[in-house]
Amino acid sequence: MEQLVREHVVDDPLRLVLQGSGRLPARWREPAGRTVERTVPGAVARAVGLQMQGRTAAARDTLDAGADGAAPAWDVVARADAALLLDDEALCAALLEAVPTERRSGGWHAVAARLAQHRGDLAGAVAASAGHRTTAALHRRLVGEAEAFAGEWPTLPPVPDYRPMTGRVLHVLTNSLPHTGSGYAQRSHSVLRSLAEAGVEVEAVTRPGWPAQVGVPWARRMDVIDDVTYRRLTPWRLAQGQAARIEQHARLLAVEVERFRPQALHTTTHFVNAAAVRAVARAYGIPWVYEVRGQLADTWASQRGPAVRNSERYRRFVAAEAEAARSADAVITLGAAMATRLKEQGVPAEQITLCPNAVGERFLAEPASHGEARARLGLDLEDLVVGTVSSLVDYEGLDTLLRAAALLAPKHPRLRVSIAGDGVSLPALRALADELGIAEICRFPGRVAREEAAWEHASLDVFVVPRRDLPVTRSVTPMKSVEASASGTPVVASDLPALAELVEDGVTGRLVPPEDPAAWAGVLGELLADPAQRARLGAAGREWALRTRTWSANARRVVELYRRLGVDVPEAG
Repeated sequence: MEQLVREHVVDDPLRLVLQGSGRLPARWREPAGRTVERTVPGAVARAVGLQMQGRTAAARDTLDAGADGAAPAWDVVARADAALLLDDEALCAALLEAVPTERRSGGWHAVAARLAQHRGDLAGAVAASAGHRTTAALHRRLVGEAEAFAGEWPTLPPVPDYRPMTGRVLHVLTNSLPHTGSGYAQRSHSVLRSLAEAGVEVEAVTRPGWPAQVGVPWARRMDVIDDVTYRRLTPWRLAQGQAARIEQHARLLAVEVERFRPQALHTTTHFVNAAAVRAVARAYGIPWVYEVRGQLADTWASQRGPAVRNSERYRRFVAAEAEAARSADAVITLGAAMATRLKEQGVPAEQITLCPNAVGERFLAEPASHGEARARLGLDLEDLVVGTVSSLVDYEGLDTLLRAAALLAPKHPRLRVSIAGDGVSLPALRALADELGIAEICRFPGRVAREEAAWEHASLDVFVVPRRDLPVTRSVTPMKSVEASASGTPVVASDLPALAELVEDGVTGRLVPPEDPAAWAGVLGELLADPAQRARLGAAGREWALRTRTWSANARRVVELYRRLGVDVPEAG
């Protein structure tokens, strides 16, 4: 942990500050931001405080104001660093260019390297970080990243006479419960539990250094949750650079294979997991499964401008993911759109198994009534509530919901908007609600405990998924709408291929053109005025979810796949 903190403090201290502020509970973040803005001197501190409040435009203006030729070079570089963290590449580049060549310190080269990295220019990042002696550690890490994206994957020597234990499969994860409640971790846990119930003996390991990397240095080396064992790979020191870290991952994983003696390995996106797992599987002569849960190159690109899709990093990212999928013994993915893309990348159709996001016991039980859910959450039963339970990031398009609500509010005095969850977009959404004059009808309860999510679903009259139209949202199917359907709540979603797999227009919900507040207001207004239609769509959605989207059904598919690969799964008791 000390090593990780030191790396961030030396190489990117401002990111460490902003990431730390992002982990504050929502109710504390904005007051803390106001305090920083008003009391801490300096343009960068004011910008950080404004960003914590969701006032991104004002934060950018603060960084730009007064950054003229008379400003000290260190101040201009700090402003450039902050501008990059606010995703303003143009301002960052302009501020860096304003620093004369003879005044470009190690800090300048570090920010220039991060700007190149942000743009996907791997070679440019390596070159910029090589320009000053104080950025040597950053340079080594960027070289390692470039090598990993170039396909420098490790190999291990063959292990003779390996004898696996019958019916065992080791899962190799990026993160897990209990130290994150992300959708990734929840899916992993549901998959592992359902496989154990189906007769597979499973354990899981997480990536080297996790969860210390996310600020949990006190984590135990093993956690057992619902009889699922999670082990941590905790080297004394993490290797420097992505390529070296992948090789370290492979060697640590080999130790776990010697201990657990699985018949197969099962890992998930992204390709750094696959690179380590492939090396170990080949060394021990056992099959491995690659579970493609997202198009992570597109997720990365969605946070940047469209030009980044032509960048070196994006192209190599896509190529590395395709190589990982092609080289696996079998591939699991979440939906038809993702399967189509895998086929286009050269993965044979017969090697692909669909295991969509699903629901478990909490959502299989009869859902709570509106009255019960609203009483528990302190909401008025007479209100008409539209909303979501989601990670609050830009591509979710929740600004479209707020703009649609502003159009609806004058005609629907009992309208309320509930946006449960947390994420980088929460402060901006609060600020937009203020700007639109609808803050008094909006509810932002923040991050919701997993066991409370079903109550949030049941409290809604309409569940919304207003995702933007981006490559990642066109192909990746979310879990949130499946849970809403299982709760008997009608779903209104953006008309995108991945979401059309989950919502049948006019049958289980409605599909609406993305990023069109007027169209969203029209459909939501129609549903709010028609309780019978809401009830019909909700009931059909629940029937569909319970019939086609359960973890036990997924487990049967995965067990069949394991058996094809030679895993001797006994019949479950």
